[in-house]
Amino acid sequence: MPQKINPFVFSQALWQECEHTYSKNPQWYISLQDSHQVNVNLLLLAQYLDQHVYFLTTEQWQILSDTIAPWNNQVLVPYRQLRRIAKRHLAPDEYQKMLDVELIMERKSQQYIQQKLNTLTLPSIQHDCCSTTNVDNYLRLFSLDSKALQYPHIIT
Repeated sequence: MPQKINPFVFSQALWQECEHTYSKNPQWYISLQDSHQVNVNLLLLAQYLDQHVYFLTTEQWQILSDTIAPWNNQVLVPYRQLRRIAKRHLAPDEYQKMLDVELIMERKSQQYIQQKLNTLTLPSIQHDCCSTTNVDNYLRLFSLDSKALQYPHIIT
């Protein structure tokens, strides 16, 4: 039976756990972001939901992706490109300030995702019912397969 996500279940604590997961293998996430335009926040969310036994369909992953697309395309990605170009022209403390601003922008993206996530109806995964994972469903949006990417199953 589907259950409505409780907005208090998916709070800022969700992102703290995701950031902890990210810190274990940041280069893998960045390489997917750069080579396939995978959104790291959504991939981390997929891992989180897999670990906490909630399931999103590919269509729901598309909804979440569409929710943040304007912010990402108009603000975050252009800023990230500018930061990368500016890196060789900046002092380390100046570059760090740019990284800090980008982190603020990433957290804004997380807020958009969380707001939309809390409006979705998610069935809890039953052990036998689903042969796919959230990671697989999200990566399917990019015609990617977690096995082909040597996806690290990170345990927090």
